[in-house]
Amino acid sequence: MSKKREAAFGRRACAGAAAIFLAGFAAARAEMPGSAHALRPTAIPASATAAPAAMPSFVAPSVSRAVAPSARSAALHPATAPVVPSPCTAPQQLARLDHPLLHTARRLASGRPLTIVAIGSSSTAGAGASSPSASYPSRLAVELKRLFPGRDIRVLNRGVNGEEVPNMMARFPAGVVAERPQLVLWQLGTNSVLRDHPLKPHAAEVREGVEQLKNIGADLVLIDPQYAPKVLAKPETPDMVEQIARVAKDENVDLFRRFAIMRDWYENDRYSFTVFVSPDGLHMNDWGYACWAKLLAAGIADAANPPLASAASVAP
Repeated sequence: MSKKREAAFGRRACAGAAAIFLAGFAAARAEMPGSAHALRPTAIPASATAAPAAMPSFVAPSVSRAVAPSARSAALHPATAPVVPSPCTAPQQLARLDHPLLHTARRLASGRPLTIVAIGSSSTAGAGASSPSASYPSRLAVELKRLFPGRDIRVLNRGVNGEEVPNMMARFPAGVVAERPQLVLWQLGTNSVLRDHPLKPHAAEVREGVEQLKNIGADLVLIDPQYAPKVLAKPETPDMVEQIARVAKDENVDLFRRFAIMRDWYENDRYSFTVFVSPDGLHMNDWGYACWAKLLAAGIADAANPPLASAASVAP
């Protein structure tokens, strides 16, 4: 090969190697932080952001909202808490209790210790919380002592994971009646929905349980299911929520509308489920339990305070 042809061949080889190098460098640079490619948002499947299936309408104007103090006092666990704390609010129409808590008011007016029993399933036990102190009964005790400083208030946690109404009723004598409470908080309904149990027998069981609790001489607040993805996936959920509300109305007992309040967080406050639901898609997280406790404490205080003056002269 002539020297002239050798030189031409060498120039072409160098140019080819340079082209390969530059192409590789460009590809590597595109993956480096700060490049346009690296900053391109990752596509999110529609199923991850889609709103839950349509649920029954609740008449809940949100012009006037009950605003609880910041929930940051709860120990927020990285696995269960939102990155940025969100305001704990709910429409007053949803957060208030409809009936006065007379037994609770009398005990508070007398200055004697107030005993509250929270009975239910995993939502009461505290599944999804980072610690027992972050469960809703524990947070409720903190909030009530803040609202009624100097008062001796006990909130007993009688939640057992996985239980349904018959299991809870079997525990009434030892877990509730024996404590002689002035207020009973009964959280129910979720596990029956998750297990696809028929609603009609459940309604009869709830009514029987309500009658038993009314007969012990204590105020009663029913608490309906949580608004969470795994609960919303069950078609019986709207009927269960309606059933519990109907029993509360027929029996003249209070109802804490947890389902509607959590739905308001999602639909009106635009909070994602990660703000108030744990990663399992079922249980509440620390923020959710703390906010639930704050709103319930405010509802209890409001329902117990109006009759306090007259309750002081009424025998417990």
